[in-house]
Amino acid sequence: MTSPNRVIPGATGVLALADGTVLQGIGVGRVGHAVGEVCFNTAMTGYQEILTDPSYMAQIVTFTFPHVGNVGVNLEDVEQFGREGGFGGARTTARGAIFRDVPTPPANWRAEAGASGALDAWMQARGVVGLAGIDTRALTKLIREKGMPHAVIAHDPDGNFDLDALVAEARAWSGLVGLDLAKDATTLQSFTFDEGLWGWPEGYAKPLPEPKFEVAVIDYGIKRNILRALTSIGARATVLPATTTAEEVLSRKFDGVLLSNGPGDPAATGEYAVPEIRKLVDSGKAVFGICLGHQMLSLALGATTIKMDQGHHGANHPVKDLETGKVEIVSMNHGFTVDRDGLPDAVQETHVSLFDGSNAGIRLKDRPVFSVQHHPEASPGPTDSLYLFDRFAKLMEAAH
Repeated sequence: MTSPNRVIPGATGVLALADGTVLQGIGVGRVGHAVGEVCFNTAMTGYQEILTDPSYMAQIVTFTFPHVGNVGVNLEDVEQFGREGGFGGARTTARGAIFRDVPTPPANWRAEAGASGALDAWMQARGVVGLAGIDTRALTKLIREKGMPHAVIAHDPDGNFDLDALVAEARAWSGLVGLDLAKDATTLQSFTFDEGLWGWPEGYAKPLPEPKFEVAVIDYGIKRNILRALTSIGARATVLPATTTAEEVLSRKFDGVLLSNGPGDPAATGEYAVPEIRKLVDSGKAVFGICLGHQMLSLALGATTIKMDQGHHGANHPVKDLETGKVEIVSMNHGFTVDRDGLPDAVQETHVSLFDGSNAGIRLKDRPVFSVQHHPEASPGPTDSLYLFDRFAKLMEAAH
């Protein structure tokens, strides 16, 4: 890690941290700059799903896996529902990406043909600023020791950077605490989704002719694979804006409600979402929360949330189910956590992270309501916890 006060000859990309540290390397993707919080992700696959996950909104993702780009990109693996021209862009997903090596050309049968299948060109089209050729292990160590820094990532093919101005911009950024990003990530109007999980060689599954369940999905920044997992248990998913009221949901006779993942501070989004979640819980409906949905459900039940120093970002996180004793390897992506020491008496802790002991799941003792911090739909990651969607289906069946 260095703190140069000048641009190194040949550098076309930089990362300027708020503490004055500047990393210089090779620019990738969009020309320009973006400010955000730098995190690291330990997944060994799934860079496209990671970069299109709305939960990474306002963040710059450092990939610890060195080989990125080799499987190319395609339309099937986009996780975001975007407002900007169909699949959206970096405004509502990750703002930047950092790699050890320059992304390699695609060599995979699922990659799109031509330049559009290459990660660099795809990042340019989506507006994601990238930086390659730096010591990602050193940056990861810095984050582990000092927390996720505010930073500006910049790319200029001519190497023209005002390093002092970039550091000043990083210092001036207010950060994620108190920031409601779900209002920008959510859908603007309701829609239904009927695509199932992917399988070889058929691709994405077709929906059942007649759905078993009608599920309301409150969209705080939903991933597509959550909806595919719902469809695969026989549900028809109706996606609703983050500001949808409980009265609107209950008037439509849904069998259950899913509170989705999403970006930002749960306490900020909870200003308008938590009162509605309380009403949904009180209605007796089956409720399932994932990630941000888990955090805001916890707030609605009387718990509190805390900003984490490093967060959990990866597809290799061990989580223990406290009720069965089973250990699952799961996908995680969050920078806030539920304070497990402040859980109300009516709430049972169901899952815990074996990395740091933080909360990873809850349920209500007397109602069909539960949630998890991790991502049972994976994408990317293992499917050890995919059974949680079946658990949701059983709760909806029992409520009939």
